[in-house]
Amino acid sequence: MTNTTLDTRGLGRGAVALALTLALGVPAAVLTATPAAAYSFSDVRIEGADRIEPETILSYANLSRGVDVSTSELNAAQQRLQASGLFERVELVPSGKTLVVRVSEFPIIGAISIEGNRRIKDDKLTPVVQSKSRRVYSPSQAEADAAAIAQAYAAEGRLAARVEPRIIRRPGNQVDLVFEVREGAVTEIERIGFSGNRAFSDRRLRNVLATKQAGILRAFIKRDTFAPDRLELDERLLTDFYRSRGFADFKVQAVAPEIARERDAFYITYQIQEGPQYRFGNVSVTSEIPNVDAAQFNAQNRVRRGQIYNPQVIDTSITRMENLASSLGLDFVAVEPRVTRNPASSTLDLNLVLTRGPRVFVERIDIEGNTTTLDQVIRRQFRTVEGDPFNPREIRQAAERVRALGYFSNADVSSREGTSPEKVIVDVNVEEQPTGSLSFGASYGANAGVGLNASLTEDNFLGRGQQVALGFTTAKGSRALNFNFVEPFFLGRDLRWRLSGNYRETKNLESATYDSKGLYLGTGVDFPVSANGRFELRYSFRSTDLNGIDPLTVTPSTTDPGNYLVTGSSPLIEADEGRRISSALGYGYTYDSRRERVDPRNAWKLSFSQDFAGVGGDVKSVQTNLAAGIESTAWREDVTMRAEIEGGSVNMLDHQVSRISDRFGGSAIRGFESNGYGPRDFVDLPNGKRKYIDALGGNFYWVARAEAQFPLGLPEEYNITGGVFADVGSVWGLDRKSVEARPNSPAHDVDDGMKLRAAVGLSLFWTTPVGPLRFNFAKALKKEDYDKTQTFDLTISTKF
Repeated sequence: MTNTTLDTRGLGRGAVALALTLALGVPAAVLTATPAAAYSFSDVRIEGADRIEPETILSYANLSRGVDVSTSELNAAQQRLQASGLFERVELVPSGKTLVVRVSEFPIIGAISIEGNRRIKDDKLTPVVQSKSRRVYSPSQAEADAAAIAQAYAAEGRLAARVEPRIIRRPGNQVDLVFEVREGAVTEIERIGFSGNRAFSDRRLRNVLATKQAGILRAFIKRDTFAPDRLELDERLLTDFYRSRGFADFKVQAVAPEIARERDAFYITYQIQEGPQYRFGNVSVTSEIPNVDAAQFNAQNRVRRGQIYNPQVIDTSITRMENLASSLGLDFVAVEPRVTRNPASSTLDLNLVLTRGPRVFVERIDIEGNTTTLDQVIRRQFRTVEGDPFNPREIRQAAERVRALGYFSNADVSSREGTSPEKVIVDVNVEEQPTGSLSFGASYGANAGVGLNASLTEDNFLGRGQQVALGFTTAKGSRALNFNFVEPFFLGRDLRWRLSGNYRETKNLESATYDSKGLYLGTGVDFPVSANGRFELRYSFRSTDLNGIDPLTVTPSTTDPGNYLVTGSSPLIEADEGRRISSALGYGYTYDSRRERVDPRNAWKLSFSQDFAGVGGDVKSVQTNLAAGIESTAWREDVTMRAEIEGGSVNMLDHQVSRISDRFGGSAIRGFESNGYGPRDFVDLPNGKRKYIDALGGNFYWVARAEAQFPLGLPEEYNITGGVFADVGSVWGLDRKSVEARPNSPAHDVDDGMKLRAAVGLSLFWTTPVGPLRFNFAKALKKEDYDKTQTFDLTISTKF
C-alpha cells in the first residue's frame, strides 16, 4: 500500500473519499459504486502531539481499533479534531492497518500588545483581553478579544474603530499576539429631540437625561458620545421624572437613534406619551390583619388629598408604616397600595392596605466584586440582616443606598431562593471605581488676586467608607492649610463623626491693617432625629493671633497742602492685639425636606445652632446662627427660584468684649467686597473732612436673598444659563466704641448702627468640566459712603 499523507482539513465528504481512494490505491470506480466501504485499523499512531495527551486526541476522534470505519466516519473524525480548537492543522493518513493522526498544535503566546491606541490607554484595554501570555493561542479567542476592544471604543463613542488581531511567529512554536487598532473619529450626539411632549419643553427634558448633546466642550464632556447602554438609563430617568410629577400613565413608546451618513454623528428622538396629570383623590388606610388597627398607621401617611401624584410619596408612607409595624413587633406586615383611576376627574384614589405577607426570611446576604470596599460598608446600607423577615421594598431601597455611595460604577442587588422556599438569599454584585482625586489649580479673586491651590481627597479611605481631604491654598498675602476627616458610621451606627482643622496666615493684606495667624480644630457627631432632621453635638478650639498692628496717626500731607495722611489701625483693633483662645461646646439642628424626596419641584431647609465658649480658653460667649431657605420651580420647570434668609449674633459674657476675629464680617451681600460694609471706624480731620479707617465687623447680622435662574435661549449643550438676584441685609453692633487713647492719639469715632444695604444683579451660570462657575454683575442700591462695593465677582456656584 502506498503511504501517502492525507490532509483532509477543509475538504468536503466527496473530496475525502477521493483522497482516501488515491492514498489506498483503491480504484475510484469501486468506492463510487460502494460509498459505504469500510476500513479496519488495528492500530492508531499519533504524531506531532507535544502537550495534548493521546487519550484526549482519541476521545475527540472517537475511532475504535478493529472496528470497520467508513470514509464518512474518517471525515467526521477529522472535523471533530479540527473543531476542538486544540490544533492548527490535522491530518488523517491511513497506512495499511494503521491510521496515522498527524497534528500541529497551536503555538504558545509569548507577548500580547496593543498598537495604534492613542485615545484609550493600555491599562483600560488590557482587562478586556482574555488571551493570556504563556497560554495556547486560539484564533477564535483572538477575534473575540478584538471585538471586545472595538466595543470599548464604541462605549467611548468611536463606533468606526476597527481592531485586527495579528500574530508574529517566534522560534519554539511561539507567537506574539498584536492587536492593531484604527481608532476612527468620535461619533457624537448632534441632536436629541422629543415628540409627544406638551407639559415640558425639549430643553427641560434634555436636562433630565444622562446623555447630552455635543457642545463647545466636546473635547472634555464624555456624555455627548453615543452609548447604546445609556439609552436604557435615559428611559428610566424620563419615566421617573414624569411620574414624580403626576403623569402616572407616562411611557416611552420608542427611541430612534439615527446615524449620519458619514458615521460621525447621531440624532436621537424619543417618542413619548405623557398622558394626563393626576392628583390624589380619596386617601385611606385600612387593615386586613385581625387585631391590627389601621388608625395608628394613618399618622405615618404622607399622602394628602389634592396633592399631585408622586410614587415617592406613596413609597415613603409605606416605608414609615412598615417601620412602625416592625417597632410594634408585627412581622411579615406588608402595605399594599391599591390605586383606582378616575379619568374623568384626573384623580387617583389610594387605599393603603395592611396585609399579611408571606413568611419568608433572609438567609444571608452575599457580597461580591468589592476588591477595596469592606463588606461592612456595603452591608450597613441594609436595614435587614440575616434572619430578619424578607421585605422586597427594603431591599430595593438598600440597593439605591449602595449606588448612592458613589464607590461603584455598577451595583446590582437581586434575591433568589435559599436552601428552602421560606428562605431568600440576597446577592450584591458591585464593580469598584476610583474614589480619590489629586488636583492642582489656580484661582482669582478681586481682593486676593491670583492664587494657587492643591487638594487631595478620598471618599472611601482604605475601603472603610471614610472621607479624607487635605488642601493647601496660597494667594496674595495669605496662605491656608486644611484637613477634614469624616466617619459616616461611627460605632457601627448612623452617627456621622467628623474631625477637621485648618491653619491660616495673612500678612500685608490690602483689605486689613493687621496680620493674623489662626488655628482651628473641631470635632462633632450628628445623628438623625427624624426622617429629614439631624442633630449635632460639637466642640471647637480656636487660637487667633493678631499682630503687626501700627498705631493710628494723622499727619499733614507733605505733597498736598491742606490734606492729611492717615496711617495705622483703628484703636479698637490695636486693643485686640495678641493671642486669644476660644474653647467652645455647641449643638446644631438641620432640616432638609429633600432627604425624603417627597416633592421634586419644591424643597426647603432650616438650620439652627449655638456655640458656648468658656470651656477653658480666654473667650466667654454665646454665638447663635439661624438660616432658612426654599427652592421651587415654575414655568414648566424651566425657571428655578430660590429665597434664603439667615442671621446670627455674638453675645459676650462676664463683661468681655468681642474682638474683630469673633464678630461677623460684611460678606453675605453680593455687590459688596469682603468686609465691605458694616461698622467702621473714622477720624474727623482738622480740614473738616472725614476719613474712614477699618471695617470692624459686628456682633449681629441678617441677610435675605432672592434669585431666579432661567435659560437664555442658548443651545443647552453649552451649559450656560442666566439669573437675576436681589440681596438685602445689615451687620451692626459693637460692645465698645472707644478705648483709652494713647498720648497724642487722634480722636476717632465708630458708626455701628443697623443700616440697611441692598444690591441687585445679573448672573451667568456655566457648568464646566472643572466645576460649576458663577459670574455675578451687581449694583449696590443702598449703601453708606464708606462701603466698598464690587460690581463683578467670579465664584464657584453652590447648590441650594
